[in-house]
Amino acid sequence: MQRISVFLAMILIVLTSTTGCRSTTPSTVNEGSNQVPAEGIMVGNRAPDFQLNNLEGQAISLEGLQGKPVILNFWATWCPPCRYEMPFLQAIYDEYASQGLVLLEIDIGESLSTVKKYFADNNLSMPALLDSNNQVSSRYAITAIPTTFFIDKNGVIKFKKIGAFLSEDEIINELNKILP
Repeated sequence: MQRISVFLAMILIVLTSTTGCRSTTPSTVNEGSNQVPAEGIMVGNRAPDFQLNNLEGQAISLEGLQGKPVILNFWATWCPPCRYEMPFLQAIYDEYASQGLVLLEIDIGESLSTVKKYFADNNLSMPALLDSNNQVSSRYAITAIPTTFFIDKNGVIKFKKIGAFLSEDEIINELNKILP
């Protein structure tokens, strides 16, 4: 029975990690003489701003992180592919936070106590934000988790992945799109 559960979990991980997302050419908005990408959720768009509380109750906004490369990872504790990729994301956080990378774990629809317990049980120290009422995940049109956005220092989405990262190297391969 355990082998079947492990086998089914692996199939789920492979299926969710291979799901891709195609981008369209983003529109732009004129601001003075500069072309600024329009706000949206596709590669090339300016990422929508939001404000959520972290596990300590502090409000964090995407706009407040302007000038820094950001990874947004939408997830939940009950999601097997989300749990699978967490150690890889933690390793990226540990290695690249000192270089200015901001990695935000956005938990969808769960309580503060659930997320705190999961982080403590799994020795996770990355910043986690609570999207308890699903407003931000709705704004980002999250239909499957995990979904991850790589956003450059100008607030422009450079990469979007639906599904779990299968290794730390897979994440590192995308970091060059947002790191200086």
